[in-house]
Amino acid sequence: MKKILASFALLLATTAASAGMVNINTADARMLDKALEGVGPVKAAAIVEYRSKNGPFKSAEDLKKVEGIGPAIIEANKDNLKIKD
Repeated sequence: MKKILASFALLLATTAASAGMVNINTADARMLDKALEGVGPVKAAAIVEYRSKNGPFKSAEDLKKVEGIGPAIIEANKDNLKIKD
């Protein structure tokens, strides 16, 4: 029983850690809004609109090109941002 509980706890920890990662090149506005600290629906929509007009982001730092996204938001989310699958 202890082994089952330990395995379940490990599974939950792994799932929680990976659930925080968000691909800024594929996530929709709803996902960006939910997953990123300091990004609400308006900024999330701006990220998607910028990406649609300008193509994929080459780095997380490229988010600074989106109006309303600054260094503080990138820093707060740096461990959860990815640009490739």
